[in-house]
Amino acid sequence: MKNIRNIVFDYGAVLLDWNPHYVFDPYFGDVEKANWFIANICNMEWNSTLDAGKPFEQGVRELSAEHPEWAKEIKLYHERWIDMVAGQIEGMDEVVSQLKSKGYGIYGLTNWASETFELVRHKYPILALMDGMVVSGEEHCLKPGAQIFNILMKRYSLKPEECVFIDDNAANVAGARAVGMNAIQFTGREALLDSLRQEGII
Repeated sequence: MKNIRNIVFDYGAVLLDWNPHYVFDPYFGDVEKANWFIANICNMEWNSTLDAGKPFEQGVRELSAEHPEWAKEIKLYHERWIDMVAGQIEGMDEVVSQLKSKGYGIYGLTNWASETFELVRHKYPILALMDGMVVSGEEHCLKPGAQIFNILMKRYSLKPEECVFIDDNAANVAGARAVGMNAIQFTGREALLDSLRQEGII
């Protein structure tokens, strides 16, 4: 990677520890039942419609009509959403601060529902380190599609070849590369630091 000027971070599972199991494992008292519910009812496909801009109340209402026997739990997904965020990923604030101190532009690009993002936007200091961010729920488009990457580039006058995108989702990493960005799949802090060192970024 040459001439890198900007580092772009995904948020969930990279900077912030978001996981619906934090609510539903103790709620059901049964990990297998929680796994089934998250895989089959409030699943990632449904959650993505919220990340794409569908109002939470509408999403809950529609899913409850489809699965009335789970209406209470679907409502809980909305009401206790904030409890799905355990905090910042340990040590990632130091990584972001180090990169910022070296003069890199630091940006966020996240698939996140606009309503729930407002609950974390000013809560976690790591997000205040961003020089700019693009949130899918505000733009009504999702990674890994090219449109949301192009919004980031245009809004902050970035060149894709000068950016490194970091995301835990392989499809999103591929989406970034498809628009000309460099990209690293996040598997943990230490592995990320190793990759950044290997590329001469830190």
